[in-house]
Amino acid sequence: MINFGPAKKYGRRSVGAKDVICLACRTVACGVVCAQLAAGPGGWAAAQNSPAGRAEVASSREATASTASAFSTSMDAKKVVNDPVLKVMQAELSRASTELGKTDQAPYYLSYTVYDQDYVVLVGAYGSLLTDAAAKRRQADVTMRVGTHALDNTHGQSRASGVTSGSLPLSDDQDAIGRVLWELTDREYKRAVPSLMNVRTNTAVRAEEEDKSPDFSKEASAIHIGEAKAPLTLDRETWEGEIKRLSAIFRKYPDVYFGSVMLQVQNSNARMVNSEGSMVVTPSASTRLIMEAQTRADDGMELLRVETFQAPTAKGLPAESELSAKIEKMAADLKALRAAPVAEPYDGPALLSGRAAAVFFHEVLGHRLEGHRQRDEEEGQTFTKMVGQEVLPKFLSVTDDPTTKQIGDVKLSGSYDFDNEGTPAQRVDVIQNGVLKNFLMSRMPIKNFGVSNGHGRNQPGLMPTGRQGNLIVTSSQTIPEKEMRQKLIDEVKKQGKPYGLYFDDIQGGFTLTTRSLPQAFQVLPVIVYKVYVDGRPDELVRGVDIVGTPLAALTRIVATGDQEHVFNGICGAESGSVPVAAVAPAIIFSEMEVQKRAHAHERPPILPPPGFEDSAPAVAAQSVAPVATRTGARP
Repeated sequence: MINFGPAKKYGRRSVGAKDVICLACRTVACGVVCAQLAAGPGGWAAAQNSPAGRAEVASSREATASTASAFSTSMDAKKVVNDPVLKVMQAELSRASTELGKTDQAPYYLSYTVYDQDYVVLVGAYGSLLTDAAAKRRQADVTMRVGTHALDNTHGQSRASGVTSGSLPLSDDQDAIGRVLWELTDREYKRAVPSLMNVRTNTAVRAEEEDKSPDFSKEASAIHIGEAKAPLTLDRETWEGEIKRLSAIFRKYPDVYFGSVMLQVQNSNARMVNSEGSMVVTPSASTRLIMEAQTRADDGMELLRVETFQAPTAKGLPAESELSAKIEKMAADLKALRAAPVAEPYDGPALLSGRAAAVFFHEVLGHRLEGHRQRDEEEGQTFTKMVGQEVLPKFLSVTDDPTTKQIGDVKLSGSYDFDNEGTPAQRVDVIQNGVLKNFLMSRMPIKNFGVSNGHGRNQPGLMPTGRQGNLIVTSSQTIPEKEMRQKLIDEVKKQGKPYGLYFDDIQGGFTLTTRSLPQAFQVLPVIVYKVYVDGRPDELVRGVDIVGTPLAALTRIVATGDQEHVFNGICGAESGSVPVAAVAPAIIFSEMEVQKRAHAHERPPILPPPGFEDSAPAVAAQSVAPVATRTGARP
C-alpha cells in the first residue's frame, strides 16, 4: 500500500500530503504497475532594485560564464562525448545561463535531471500471467531558484514552484531533447518569478519566522560519472514459468481470495547537471519480487500477507523452492488469522521482532529526524530543540547510512551513492548513546545545521527534502534473541498482567508530524500473539494497531536482542515515494498501547471457488507445464 494520488482512508482519518506513509511494497491491483523512478559556489544572483543588487547580478553572470567553461574542462571528456543526452543537457544549461542571466529576475540556480528507466514487469495469479510488460521511460526535471540563497521562490509553502517536470524523447536525438528542455525551462521560469514575488510579499506582511536560515545551502560542486550497468536482460520464458508455478500454489487454498506474484526488473540512470558546476550520473539496477495474498474473516476484516525480496538482478533472488515454502507459509498464516479472535485494546509489555522494531523506529523516530521538519512551522518539531539531550536509552544509537549496501545477506533498499541534489551520500550518526546529535539534511538549511549531509531525496517531479535512507539501530546492551520471550514474560509478571504481546511481522505504518494534528504514530502489525504468563500456549490474535506518541514510547525500551533484522519498503512523504530500509534488533517495551483496527464488514465470497463446491478440495492445484528452471539463483 503506497501513498499515490488522492488521499487514502484509514478508518475515519484521511491521510493527506503532509502525512508520511511507509509500507511494505504491495500491488494495488494485479494489473496496475507503478514504475518507481530513482529514485559559496558561483551561479546566478537575482536582480535587486538597489545598486548592490545590480552588482550581484553582474558578478553572477561572470560566474555563470566560468561555470559553463568548467563543464568542458573538469570532467572525463570521453564519457561525456559518448553520452549525447548529457551533452545536450550541458548545452541547454549553458544557453539558459546566458539568456536568463540577462533578465531582471535572473535565476541564481538551475539544474537539469534526466531519468532513464528500462523495466520489465511480470504479474501472475493462480497459475497464469496477468501482466507481461516491458517499457522504457525518460523524464526530465528542471529545478530553478530565483532570488538569493537567503530567500527564493521555494520559501515556505511555495516549495513546489522550484521544479517543472515532463517527458523527454526516448531517442538520443539531441535537437528533440534540447527543444523539450527549452520548453520546460521556459515554463519553470514563468512559475518561479511570480512565486518569488508572492514569497517577498508574504515575508513582508507576516510575523517573523523563528528559524531564519537560508532557503538553499552553498555546497561544493561534484563530478561523478558512475559506471554504466549492463543492459537489462531477463530470461522471460523461464521467469514466466516460475511465476505461473508459484502463483498456482494459491489455488490449493479456498480461503485465499486473491493471490499474486509480481516480478519488477528495472535499470535506471539519473543524469544531473547544475549551474554550480556539478555533473552527477548514477546508474542503478534493481529486481523486486512481491508475493501477496489476501483473505477476509467472517466478520468482514480483510487480512493480508506480503513477502518481498530484492536483489540487483533476478539471479540474486531466492531459489524457487524457498519462494514456494514462503507462499505455503503465507496461506497457512491467513487460514490461522481467519480463525483468530479479535484482540482487545491493551496497554502493557510487548516484544517486537527485529523486523517489527525496524518499522517502529522508522515511523516513530526516523521521520522526526528529517531536517526540513525542524524548520517548517506547521510541523510538530518534536526533536528540534533537543540536540545534545537524551532521547533514547543510553544503550541505543541510531545512524542513517545510505552507503551501506547490505546487512548480512540482505540488500538494503535505501542505498545510494549521491542524493537527488548531487551531494555525496554520507553516514550520519543522528543519535549516539541515546543523545541526539544530528538531523538528516538536504540543501534546505536549518538553525545550527547549515549544509547537506547527502539526504536530499525525491521522486521525479517533486522537490527534494531531507529523507531517510538506511536507518540502522544498534545496541550496546543486548541479550540473546532466544531469551527475549522469557524476558517479556518476566516483565509481564512484574507488572501483574495476565499476558504480553509479541509482534512478529509488520505490514507498515504511518505517522503524523504536523502541529494541527496529534503527534501520533500508527504501526500496522500482521502477526500478533498473546504470550501468557501461566504457561498457556501463545495465542494468535488479529485486528490491532500499535499507537502512541513518540516521546512517551521511546522511553519505554527496556531490552534489545543481539541480532540485526531488515525491513525494506517504500516511504511516501512530501517529496514523494522513495525506497528505504530500516535495521533493528528485537526490542522489549515495558509499555505499549494497541487499539482495535477499523475494518469493513463485507462478507467473504458467497460462492466457493471453482473446485471447492463441496467445501472440500475437489482437485488439487492444476499442473502447470514445466519450463526450464532459472540458473544462478541462490537462497
